[in-house]
Amino acid sequence: MANGAFGGNKPAKTQRTPLQALLYWTTVLGVWGLIFVVTFFAVFARDLPDTSKLYDVTRQPSINYLDRSGALLAVRGSQYAPPVDIDALPEYVPAAFVAIEDRQFYHHFGFNPWGIARSLIWNITHDGGPQRGGSTITQQLARNLFLSPAQNYKRKAQELILAVWLELKFSKKQILALYMNRVYFGAGAYGIEAASQRYFNKPAKDLTIGEAALLAGMMKGPARYSPVSASERAARRATVVLDEMVRLKAITPEQRDEAFKTPVQVSATLANQRAQYFTDYVDAQVRSLVGEPTEDLVVETTLDLPIQVAAERAVQLGVEGHLKQGVQQAALVAIDGEGRIRAYVGGEDYGQSQFDRATSARRQAGSAFKPFVYLTAMDQGRNPSVMVVDEPVKIGNWEPRNYTNTFLGPMTLQTALAQSINTVAARLANEVGTSNVAATARRLGITSKIQLDPSMALGAVEVSPLEMAQAYAPFANGGFLAKGYGIERIRTASGKVLYDHSVDKQPRPSVIGSPSLQYMNQMMRQVVNGGTGGRARVAGYDIAGKTGTTSDYKDAWFVGYTGGFVAAVWTGKDDNTAMKRVSGGGPPAEIWKVFMSAALPRLKATPIPGGTAEPPPPTEDPIGDILGDGETPTADPGATPPSAGTPPAQTAPELPY
Repeated sequence: MANGAFGGNKPAKTQRTPLQALLYWTTVLGVWGLIFVVTFFAVFARDLPDTSKLYDVTRQPSINYLDRSGALLAVRGSQYAPPVDIDALPEYVPAAFVAIEDRQFYHHFGFNPWGIARSLIWNITHDGGPQRGGSTITQQLARNLFLSPAQNYKRKAQELILAVWLELKFSKKQILALYMNRVYFGAGAYGIEAASQRYFNKPAKDLTIGEAALLAGMMKGPARYSPVSASERAARRATVVLDEMVRLKAITPEQRDEAFKTPVQVSATLANQRAQYFTDYVDAQVRSLVGEPTEDLVVETTLDLPIQVAAERAVQLGVEGHLKQGVQQAALVAIDGEGRIRAYVGGEDYGQSQFDRATSARRQAGSAFKPFVYLTAMDQGRNPSVMVVDEPVKIGNWEPRNYTNTFLGPMTLQTALAQSINTVAARLANEVGTSNVAATARRLGITSKIQLDPSMALGAVEVSPLEMAQAYAPFANGGFLAKGYGIERIRTASGKVLYDHSVDKQPRPSVIGSPSLQYMNQMMRQVVNGGTGGRARVAGYDIAGKTGTTSDYKDAWFVGYTGGFVAAVWTGKDDNTAMKRVSGGGPPAEIWKVFMSAALPRLKATPIPGGTAEPPPPTEDPIGDILGDGETPTADPGATPPSAGTPPAQTAPELPY
């Protein structure tokens, strides 16, 4: 039988030559690659953004904040400048960006496969750590022009597609120019020209090698590598840029060494920006007053820049000088008799912490709350000469103690306030009614929640420094309400007024009548002249105020005033842990004095208005007759202050500063 009749041996296959195999597999891979590319574009190119608006620039309007004299405080929002011609720049300026951001910029077609692969390997092997992007300058431009910063695979794929499109449409020089004119440099500056003006007060064509390296280094993170708030980190990053420029032969080693010898001078205006906590405070109010801005705005504020500088210095020195006592933070708010905020410090160092302790933090007032207790008592007929007894007292299950853990026996109400005697304040609040004390505090300007437990008499009430300043203002201005505010006027850059505080301004009501006002000023003068606030005394000025210390030493206050000017100072820790026996008569009073010693001559301060009222001779304490052996009277929680506590409305006088 012949071979193969029933499927015998088949003819042997012809073996491909190496060249044929290469052509074959190249064709196969090419087909599959084409299929992948078509599929890739079909999936990710369906909802690509509109590229026809490539040259449209949309930005938030900039807002210039001025102090009350017209001096520039800060600029918020975006700053753009006309596009700079890349040929007009020194060659080392664009070279700095290429060296640190994309060394293969002139050799790829929009993306760098090896760079992407390295980034993927890094991200997989370093799960949970900082992730690497591997984006080229072209990819970054595509993202900045058309896409959101969202971190997902779809956005990354669209970024690749748009990067290729940009490479097809533009030359490398045009892509680099677009990138440098549109990228964000922090501090509201978009583009190399705006950044050069913002950071160095010069056009980009005049940038030095060191300045160019510093700006290029910021691309890794404008806030993290800012030469203003992180100068040392920015300098280290600039050194890396300079070394890379030498590697690429963009500059010589000698030029690098010369750059090291020439310190980079950041704009003094930007580096020394003051009142950043205050700017944050008023910036949040602009939109509520005029809506979302559609053009550049100018905000005229109430702040007094020289006084603000004194406040920031006083806070910084006060914290640094008492670190060993556990003072880690401080806040200061000063307002005039009209309620205008003249100084506002929300913390010791804005660069280290932007949390605003002047308004955002609520801390227990301690004995700085006692003036509201005493004022309520004055409104109900008492006077500074009323005799009381510092002795153990029990109100319900609560037994208040004095700061010194001692009892001084008989004394006047004036002495009790001056020495901040807790037992007297607790009994006094219990007798006049904690609800009436709360109503007094609200009438004067406290807006935070006030609990009515007996401990409220000793300041178990959480308040902000701004609240305390405005609540003490009636003592300083003749008895009139003074709600703190920071914006006088908002106008467009072209001059159109959008908001004016003086328009439809309502007369400020009188909230402290006579003789209560005179009695309280007399007693709080004594706090400074012979009581717990002695360290706040400023020679030659009529000063009054009150210290405040919580029983656990977590908060310490001094709130003081002269004629038409009040300042509230708080010290403590952000984690709300105890300091080392820090009282309101210590660091807070010292900070207050340093600040006021600088501020008062500029203000040409006058004595506290309202004159004096001589109290009658000392009388027995009516509290003792009511409480007897310590029994607690029942107070009506819904009671309102007597008519003496709510004087008739009057028109507040305009103060000269």
